[in-house]
Amino acid sequence: MMLDFSKMILTKVSFDPKLFHKELRKLLLWLGDDKEEVENLYELCSENYGDIYGDIISEEFKDYGYLD
Repeated sequence: MMLDFSKMILTKVSFDPKLFHKELRKLLLWLGDDKEEVENLYELCSENYGDIYGDIISEEFKDYGYLD
């Protein structure tokens, strides 16, 4: 359910790098310590937006502590 919501939000803002960055950050904060959901979000982002926003995705997930 949470993944569907995340996908909907990111799809709606995927046309704009700044909005995508902002919404990805908010989603990560919203997920908090739910590592399974964070992992699912990372997979979703990498598969669907990695070629366009790979740098933003890497930056946010590193800041979150998911990527080393």
